[in-house]
Amino acid sequence: MEAQNRLLPEWFNRIQTGQIRLPRFQRFEAWGYGEVGGLLEAVIRGLPSGAALTLEVGDSEQFVSRTMEGAPEPTERASEHLLDGQQRLTALWKSLNDLYEDRTYFIYFDQDEEHENRMLPYVWSQARWQKNGTMYPVWADDPAQQWSRGCVPLKLLRPGDLMSEILAWCGEASDGDDELQNKLLTDIINLREAVNAYNVPFLALRASTPKDVALDVFIKLNTSSVKLTPFDIIVAQVEEATDESLHQRVNELVAAVPAVSSYALPQDFVLSVAAMREDRPPTQASYHRLDLPRLMEQWDALVEGARWMVQCLEEERIFDDVRLPTVAVLPVLAAIHEHMPSDLDARGDARKIVRQYLWRSFMTRRYENTASQRSLRDLRGLVALISGNGEVPEDFILNEHDFPLPDEDALIRAGWPKKKDILARGILALSIRRGANDLADDEPASRSHLPSREYHHLFPVSLLRDDGGISESRAYRALNCALVTWKTNRNISRKDPLVYLKERTQSSIEGRLRAHMIPLDELSVGGYAMITDETQRATRIVDDYDRFLQARAKMMMSPIRSLCDGVEPFV
Repeated sequence: MEAQNRLLPEWFNRIQTGQIRLPRFQRFEAWGYGEVGGLLEAVIRGLPSGAALTLEVGDSEQFVSRTMEGAPEPTERASEHLLDGQQRLTALWKSLNDLYEDRTYFIYFDQDEEHENRMLPYVWSQARWQKNGTMYPVWADDPAQQWSRGCVPLKLLRPGDLMSEILAWCGEASDGDDELQNKLLTDIINLREAVNAYNVPFLALRASTPKDVALDVFIKLNTSSVKLTPFDIIVAQVEEATDESLHQRVNELVAAVPAVSSYALPQDFVLSVAAMREDRPPTQASYHRLDLPRLMEQWDALVEGARWMVQCLEEERIFDDVRLPTVAVLPVLAAIHEHMPSDLDARGDARKIVRQYLWRSFMTRRYENTASQRSLRDLRGLVALISGNGEVPEDFILNEHDFPLPDEDALIRAGWPKKKDILARGILALSIRRGANDLADDEPASRSHLPSREYHHLFPVSLLRDDGGISESRAYRALNCALVTWKTNRNISRKDPLVYLKERTQSSIEGRLRAHMIPLDELSVGGYAMITDETQRATRIVDDYDRFLQARAKMMMSPIRSLCDGVEPFV
């Protein structure tokens, strides 16, 4: 095995020509946009992102192979198989070539929270969707509107001769301002240099490596790696600096506030809250700069902050990390506790502000990117509002112009809440907040009851896909989801929605549907089996499904507005 270096342009060339391919046993693309964005920021800042592993191909391929996701048809024979590093290289290839159907990536510059006089490049991923033949949001394809938001398309940084494309973009974005055009050109060239100089090292197994050995290396590499975490390092530093055990303190926290473990790993939670209490973003760089004696001295305050965080979340019926739309709120809630006023009226006003913050974090795209920096700014803004001291940052979550609430179309497009999509989980959180009584046993959502719930399609996937011709991605929508305890997915087949629901319970389900904010009239559809013409049946299913999504989205708009204004909507 030999360790080698390879710059990103050479990796791209090998992907482009098909010289590098994936063995068939490799899993398919699995990264989300958050992981892609983190990798891209590492690249443009010149930070390491790990090594790859390849197997040289000799006279013939040892494994059946396929091209990488998004790669064109091969023009050359395979010279190597990629055993490890698929997710990273696929993410770089697709994002830099703008190949994601539902995302476009941009670069923007913002203040470095660790060094106030320095600007750093960050990555912004913008959700995209198509409606009536037009790709939205429209601004994401318009250079002038892109730059009005401070965004530069990531695709301008991809390896290759792009000077004419870059000059054209700079000209349109600057709108005749020569000084701005030159600045944009300089910034893009500097960013391109960073991308072109980025090294992705790799270990290469020789072509003579036996097939079983190559497989064994692949398995061990993907199952036996144990990284030393920042917490592991800080434990030792605390021991040295204070002669105390951070492990013991964390165990005491869990004993005092057991529910903390429902939302995050306690050790990670402790570091993120400690950083926020020192006015630092919850990042690894901040963790290594913590005032450790201060952390130990103020431990009781941290525990009380954790207790209050759990109380806030439970009051909003958020009981675990599986249903929590974004973990970015956790250290903010715990850190804001010490700033809450003791006067009852003032505390009530402050609690309203905290509720606004919490639900806007669930219902906007505020924390889709650079969540650590934004959460710190939001903490500062909350402190300023609650205490009446200091300035509220312009880039603040309550700034609805920059971080608007979703409209009905956005709710309809939101994906399956089991995935880590903030708005999708926010929609589910809203239905749980309403009560979400189980459709079978009528039990309301609670900490003890939720673990037994399953994610259930109101319009069955098999009905939508097989009879309606609807893609699975369109069937897996947050508005088509309800949490239920009984296992029906294997039994519902293509039955009409309300038919199988009524089969599962002997009593009326109208009230239970209302508890989930599910429109009964639009769910009371069916008779599909009676339509013998396949085209007519498909048209009817699609129309009914669309009406259902629209009706449920409309039903949710008012409660979303109320909660995001800090007002109880269900009274």
